[in-house]
Amino acid sequence: MERSAIFYFHYLHISLVIAAANNINTTDQQALLALKARITSDPSNLLAKNWTSITSVCSWIGITCDVSTHRVTALNISYFGLTGTISSQVGNLSSLQTLDLSHNQFSGTIPSSIFSISTLKILILGDNQLSGSFPSFIISNMSSIRAIDCNYNSLSGELPANIFSYLPFLKSLALSANNFHGQIPSTLSNCKQLQMLSLSINDFTGAIPKEIGNLTKLTELYLGYNKLQGEIPQDLGNLAELEWLSLPQSFLTGTIPSSIFNLTSLLELDFSNNSLTGSFRDDLCQRIPLLQRFYMTNNHFTGSIPHNLWQCKDLSVVSLSLNQLTGSIPRDIGNLTSLKKLYLSFNNLIGEIPHEIGNLPNVEILGIDENHLVGDVPNTIFNMSTLKALSLLNNTLSGSLPSSSKNLIGLPNIERLNLGLNNLSGRIPGFIFNASKLFLLELTGNSFSGFIPDTLVNLRNLEHLGLGYNYLTSSTPELSFLSSLANSSSLKYIVLAENPLNGVLPSSIGSLPITLEEIYLQNCKIRGNIPKEIGNLVNLITLHLGNNQLSGSIPITVGRLNTLQGLGLENNKLEGPIPDDLCQLVRLSELHVDHNKLSGPIPACFGNLNSLRNLSLGSNELSSFIPSTFWNLNNILSFDFSSNSLNGSLPLDIGNMKVVVEINLSRNYLTGDIPTTIGGLTNLQLLSLENNRLHGPIPESFGALTSLESLDLSVNNLSGVIPISLEKLVYLKDLNLSFNRLEGEIPSGGSFANFSAQSFMGNDLLCGSPHLQVPLCKSSPHQKSSKNVILLGVVLPLSVFIIAILLALGIGLITRYRKGNTELSNIEVNMSPQAMWRRFSYRELLLATDHFSEKSLIGIGSFGTVYKGRFLDGMEVAIKVFHLQFDGALKSFDAECEVLKSVRHRNLVKIISSCSNGNFKALVLEYMANGSLEKCLYSSNRSLDIFQRLSIMIDVALALEYLHFGYSNPVVHCDIKPSNILLDDDMVAHLSDFGIAKLLNGEESMRTQTLGTIGYMAPEYGREGQVSPKSDVYSYGITLIDIFTKKKPTCEIFCEEMSLKNWVNDLLPISVMNVVDTNLLTREDKYFAAKEQCVSFVLSLAMNCTSEAPEMRINTKEIVTRLKKIRDALFENIKMEGE
Repeated sequence: MERSAIFYFHYLHISLVIAAANNINTTDQQALLALKARITSDPSNLLAKNWTSITSVCSWIGITCDVSTHRVTALNISYFGLTGTISSQVGNLSSLQTLDLSHNQFSGTIPSSIFSISTLKILILGDNQLSGSFPSFIISNMSSIRAIDCNYNSLSGELPANIFSYLPFLKSLALSANNFHGQIPSTLSNCKQLQMLSLSINDFTGAIPKEIGNLTKLTELYLGYNKLQGEIPQDLGNLAELEWLSLPQSFLTGTIPSSIFNLTSLLELDFSNNSLTGSFRDDLCQRIPLLQRFYMTNNHFTGSIPHNLWQCKDLSVVSLSLNQLTGSIPRDIGNLTSLKKLYLSFNNLIGEIPHEIGNLPNVEILGIDENHLVGDVPNTIFNMSTLKALSLLNNTLSGSLPSSSKNLIGLPNIERLNLGLNNLSGRIPGFIFNASKLFLLELTGNSFSGFIPDTLVNLRNLEHLGLGYNYLTSSTPELSFLSSLANSSSLKYIVLAENPLNGVLPSSIGSLPITLEEIYLQNCKIRGNIPKEIGNLVNLITLHLGNNQLSGSIPITVGRLNTLQGLGLENNKLEGPIPDDLCQLVRLSELHVDHNKLSGPIPACFGNLNSLRNLSLGSNELSSFIPSTFWNLNNILSFDFSSNSLNGSLPLDIGNMKVVVEINLSRNYLTGDIPTTIGGLTNLQLLSLENNRLHGPIPESFGALTSLESLDLSVNNLSGVIPISLEKLVYLKDLNLSFNRLEGEIPSGGSFANFSAQSFMGNDLLCGSPHLQVPLCKSSPHQKSSKNVILLGVVLPLSVFIIAILLALGIGLITRYRKGNTELSNIEVNMSPQAMWRRFSYRELLLATDHFSEKSLIGIGSFGTVYKGRFLDGMEVAIKVFHLQFDGALKSFDAECEVLKSVRHRNLVKIISSCSNGNFKALVLEYMANGSLEKCLYSSNRSLDIFQRLSIMIDVALALEYLHFGYSNPVVHCDIKPSNILLDDDMVAHLSDFGIAKLLNGEESMRTQTLGTIGYMAPEYGREGQVSPKSDVYSYGITLIDIFTKKKPTCEIFCEEMSLKNWVNDLLPISVMNVVDTNLLTREDKYFAAKEQCVSFVLSLAMNCTSEAPEMRINTKEIVTRLKKIRDALFENIKMEGE
């Protein structure tokens, strides 16, 4: 009986243990099934087939259990390609020690419950799409955690400083490639056991905490690709066990601390893409002898390449490109027997390439581009059997390359060979055309001669062939070598320009690989027709065949090249009409067919080529009118129709081409008046209308062509006086008004002081300064008598007539007033609340502007003309008279009144009064003595310093902040640009021109059909007409770039592929000096470092303003805050540097 009882209790105990275990195991199972339920895609069905409730979790794929407790201790489903979110029930796996969900596509946030697992030692969530912030708390019983890896996600926010007090045993922290910002917490120093810290590729700012130097067990430190600032802390030299130190592209300055060279365990040192200075020590390898990889590219290092580098026996990579290194390449570099990659490009190295480089048995990449090297290319280089890439571009190397011999291996593994832009001569060695792995061959810009061989057929992997600007010829008139390229199935780029090929284009050109994108065959003495088979190359982007002897017509098959962006057929003997098929090239931005024998009209369908930026049809035999559709090309930058037989008159629609820079219509048969609307083309730099049959006056509006550099109106029938407004054209260098019928005095102000008699000859009625070889402007008594007769006979009767009419009108107006009409007896005057103290009549405006004369003209805009006015009491104002004959002008007047009567801010142009009747509307505004920011910035006789530019843009930001946040209904300006920013006597900026502004009545955005200025408009504004405060932010960002780079977004170097914004975004990380206005920043400046940092921060802020998506842009409050911090930091840094 007793034994039975004992057995019973033993059995009961075992049953309870099993039941408890099963219950715990059920908890783990439920947690894992909950995770499975959140997975929306399982490409391999691994979990779908394996994770089932009918099997034990310990047998599931990716699960490891404790052998005693059967609890889940490890969950590893990395690289399964899973999509979904992480269930919070994962936190119920209370015995979990390892959690690895890496290399999947999990999204959403990291459940906080994971950080409650007290047993967790390893957390790996890298390479997913997780978002949200890092938890601001970690429960103190998580002290067992050893490794955290969340690399390559989209986590954001600041890194909480407090959590590192609870991770005493943390050995590895990897948070690279996320969106963290703020400063790197100095509390990381609490993690005394930390061996690996990776925070690279984020948006961290501020200095590198010197406290990191207390992490004495650290072996790997990665902080690169952030927005850090300041110098490298000396304290990093305390990290005696450090093996990898990586700080690239982090805006660091100063010199490399000497303590770094005490880190004898270093294997890799990467400080590339910063602004570090100083020179390299010659004992570098004596102090860090284990160094394997040495990256110092793109800094400001000077001095010579360190000698004794060979003492780093394991050195495999040396990267010193893009610095200011001088001297020669050390010969002992040939002792680096482990070296695989050597980059010395873009320095100031001199002397010859040492032949000892050929002794390097393992080198795969050798780059010494853009230096000042001379002499031959050592023969030993061509025996480097391991070499995959050799680039010696743009030096002064000379001599010939070695030909095949018994002792020459000939680069059997070469993939990229670039010897362009040197003085190399002789024949191209045959071994180059037998290098079957070659995909880039660039020999352009040398003096190679001989035949281009048909052995090109061996280069099956070739993608880039550059043989241009040499003395190469073809062995056959049919350019047979081209046919041999048909085997290069990946070929994209062919440059053979400026070689005397002396042949005809074969029809086999159509058999070249369909991958081909660019062909350059200009100036090659090619004759014959353009083969119709060229239309088979449907992926061509650029085709240049100019400056040859091609004849026949342009084949209609060119119209098949739907991706073509650039077509150059200039300076040939082509004839016949321009085919309408070219209008199918909807991506075409450059078309040059000038200097041929083309005839017929300009195709009307050219007006549909909306991508066209530069069009050259000059020196042909084209006739008829310029099609009216052509003037629809609002984004064209230049067009040349000169030396043809075009006739007809120029329409007012020419004024639609708001961004055009060059117009050449000379030597045609154009008639009629010069359209006044040309005066609205404020970006125009060259206007050539000479040798036509134009008549009438030179438009007064030409005075508004503020960018004009060259104006030629010679050999026409123009009459009248030379407008005094042309004196305002400060950039005008070339002027030719000769052989017209102009009369009166030649202006003497502005650029006219620089012009000679040749500019005005052949106008017999002109007078002026004797040095212009014209008579003095004097009136004889006879002329005065004649004028008096005219005055008495015409003006006096006319005056009596006008007075009679005015009296009648006055009586009528008084009568209407007495009947209760609310209009004033002259013209209704509407004033803003802040200007009730002053009323102006139309007559007062007339007198103040000298009857709106040219000398009072300040500027001309889309909807109005602005004059300077001075009232009898001495008060100076700006008077904006609206062009009511233009569509939209009335709306513009109403919009400006609506906005300006309701807002008041120091940095907004103040309205003093408005004047309105049925056919006249004007605003009386505060006068700004220093004109527009655009004029100040681009003026040749003044320069804005960094402090002025920063202060001006803070003023503008304050104005926008007020419009967006300081008024009950936000106001969107819709046209922020330098010409709408006016400067008063004290250089305080005032935002002006609210003609297309919008009031948002409770909405976040609205649609409009009125567009702002090309180049400054936000994408959604130009694309959909959608405006919001964020569209103003975009325009502000572009303006900010304009002001600090002195480059307009409509500059000819920018196109759809490379905008002003993208240009800055690409070059800014390399160096501020690549983009900044050269007048603003020079290395000789005493405060260069402080100013360079300031410009860097300003342009980074501009990038934040110009994100494509509106929701990603910062708001104007943040702009003001950040700009003030940048300003204060500039002053503080200058103060420190001056002490």
